[in-house]
Amino acid sequence: MDEVLRILVRGRVQGVGFRYFTERTARDLGVAGWARNLPDGRVEVMARVRPSTKGPFLAALQEGPSMARVDDLQVESSPEETSCPRSGFNTRS
Repeated sequence: MDEVLRILVRGRVQGVGFRYFTERTARDLGVAGWARNLPDGRVEVMARVRPSTKGPFLAALQEGPSMARVDDLQVESSPEETSCPRSGFNTRS
């Protein structure tokens, strides 16, 4: 059973390729969803994960790309009705 997660990433995560890193990681793991920058400097990620990919995906986001610094990862389950796609992953503006 898939789980939909809303993930808020705080730190130096804008302007360092974090969204594109997230997209590449998600595609490698078969995670569906999207990532976007927020006006307050965080990155928001909506992700549809399988139990087997949840841990590796969150671990990768905690690490981030080499130029990023992740200070906090806030993860919450979202209801299935949210606007998270069932396939594919994209980066939003």
